[in-house]
Amino acid sequence: MSEILAPAGDKNSALAAINARADAIYLGLKQFSARSSAENFDFEAFEEIARTAHAFGVKVYVAMNTLVKDDEVESFVESAKTAWNSGADALIISDIFLGKFIKENYPQIVLHLSTQAGVCNSYAAELAKEIGFSRVILSRETAIEDVEKIAKIIETEVFVQGALCTCFSGQCYLSSFAGGNSGNRGKCKQPCRKLYSIDRSGFEEQSYRLSLSDLSVGENIEKLVAAGVYSFKIEGRMRRAEYVAAAVKYYKNILSGKETSESLSDLKRTYNRGNYTGGLAFGQDKSFISSAVQGHIGEFVGVIKVENGKFVCQSRLEFVKGDGFKILRDGKEVGGASYFGETKGGFVLTSRDRLKNGDKVFVTTDTSLNCRLLSKKRTINIQVSAKFEVGSFAEIHINGEKFSGEKLLEKAQGRPLTVEDVKNCFNKTDIYPFSVEYGEISTGGVFVPASELNAVRRNAYKAYFDKISQNNNVKVVDKCEFPDFNAGNNKKTAAICKDLNGVVVDIGILKPDDYSAVDGLCSNFNGEKYLYLPPYLTGAEIEKLKPVINKFDGIYCDGIYAFKLCEELNKPLFAGTGMNISNKIDVGFCKAKYFAVSKELTASEARKLSTGNAFYLAAGAIKVMDLIYCPFEKKCKTCDRKNLYTLTDENGRKFPLRRYKTDACRFEVYNCAQLVTETFAGLGKLFDCSLEENAQKLITAAENTEKLKKYYSGNYTRGHSLIPIK
Repeated sequence: MSEILAPAGDKNSALAAINARADAIYLGLKQFSARSSAENFDFEAFEEIARTAHAFGVKVYVAMNTLVKDDEVESFVESAKTAWNSGADALIISDIFLGKFIKENYPQIVLHLSTQAGVCNSYAAELAKEIGFSRVILSRETAIEDVEKIAKIIETEVFVQGALCTCFSGQCYLSSFAGGNSGNRGKCKQPCRKLYSIDRSGFEEQSYRLSLSDLSVGENIEKLVAAGVYSFKIEGRMRRAEYVAAAVKYYKNILSGKETSESLSDLKRTYNRGNYTGGLAFGQDKSFISSAVQGHIGEFVGVIKVENGKFVCQSRLEFVKGDGFKILRDGKEVGGASYFGETKGGFVLTSRDRLKNGDKVFVTTDTSLNCRLLSKKRTINIQVSAKFEVGSFAEIHINGEKFSGEKLLEKAQGRPLTVEDVKNCFNKTDIYPFSVEYGEISTGGVFVPASELNAVRRNAYKAYFDKISQNNNVKVVDKCEFPDFNAGNNKKTAAICKDLNGVVVDIGILKPDDYSAVDGLCSNFNGEKYLYLPPYLTGAEIEKLKPVINKFDGIYCDGIYAFKLCEELNKPLFAGTGMNISNKIDVGFCKAKYFAVSKELTASEARKLSTGNAFYLAAGAIKVMDLIYCPFEKKCKTCDRKNLYTLTDENGRKFPLRRYKTDACRFEVYNCAQLVTETFAGLGKLFDCSLEENAQKLITAAENTEKLKKYYSGNYTRGHSLIPIK
């Protein structure tokens, strides 16, 4: 069996998903949701929609998948308890350590590990299962070979439709450092959807270099079914109800073997960025990057012909007033238009933009379609049987469940109750989504006033709906004990470098440009030697890297898979900044030799987590993105294969773009300014020298704040050390 899982950013979208026959919906609360800009739900609204969903057999998952700071932990745990007690079928959490804490204290709560946790290989899946998660939501980059392996370990959920994040799941800090709005806190302002240029031939023109097409796996969902995936997720808590309905219908049709051309057309018209990509599970395709068009382009419907000053769209399709269109010329958006009226051979558009012959017309708002998609109402089939006998209470059976009236029935002195009276009454379903059929009805010559019969119906329908929509969760009521925190002091220094020769720190972390050529890059380094592993690695890549790892004392990694990998290889782990350790629960449960707190913490927030093995990113480059695809559209034949490029935005800000090699080329984006912080009492200093040709120069400069500012020639930032993120 497969599950179609639909987004519910608000009540209308939730109802659209239910009416379209989704098997499950996921939604966010007012707090701790990674889509904080969606309308989301307070607990009263959530409980109401959960009851409606459960009446139809639809499950409801609550997303609580943000970075949680230390002063928010108690509130987070209380919200998790309330969501569960209000009827959540599972909680979606990204913080594996908070998940472990909740599972140990409230084992009845079902947990799903968010895509924000970056599960992309079997090692991460094993960790999630060990901690107590029932399901993992895979990163969108996970290769089909790894999907199959993971599905054999734990129940698996995979994205099949909707927006793609350009950065590897949970590792994006661009919005956070470029504008103070953290994606990991649900506040992403999508700077990746802006215009950029890259200093490589053919990419100098500003375009949407980081904006990805919408994911639509389409018929490839069958390959995911064969791989053992259980749940198929539609992204879109920020999108409209008609999109939700269309997406559910499309994938339901595929899985049931129905014709899909019409439902795919419906889906394109409700939201389509970049004419869709099949996603990275099956390899980067030609439509993966939507560099020419950033937003919704809808579905192609015709071509412009200018006639007597009028913009005529030559098309056999029919539209109506209120319909909207996007105009593309040479693949690029040049304007918008709206329906004006019919004409021979097509229809007339009105536009503030000057349209030209040959411009392509795409419908982006189809009002008739939207009405059709949202007009379908799902009902619950019920069979009503009734028995009315003198001297007894009215007896109503709904789908085998028995309900009784409140008054003894009397023999009719005049006109007795008839079967038609009963049917006419019970045909009124009030607020309930019932479709009524009838079994045996006996009236026994009784008299029942209309008001009493109506009361019997209302009470029976309410009782039945309450039964089928009830929350069956075993409630959690106990308060949990938060563990004691043992503060400590760490005076060590650590540095991430592409060459450790000549570097003087306690812990050297080698981050090579090419993982097949690490020999000689730390031959005269005298401290602890750790190998930097990217947050994303396939299972096959890990196998190839094991001999390399064994040359080092330990592993530094931003991905949670490293916990199980280090356990297997009997190596110590340095948990990187990408683990987003941000509260004392994380610190207590993180069984790594060393760890770096999240780079989204202020100095005062970081100091609360000081232990003898804690580090804080103190200076150097700030990695803001990991790209698990080629931003140059895999044009390998013309690639100059530089290790460092520059990504320039509309405002002239320059972001270093680093290329490195595992089995394939991968890329990292760094902040446009480098980091300068003050000393953090109690925490060790971590320097990121990934972009430095001579790492020791930066490390030496970092001994003095003013000296470091001069080293950066004024191009520096304090990061979040002083200003809390939103």
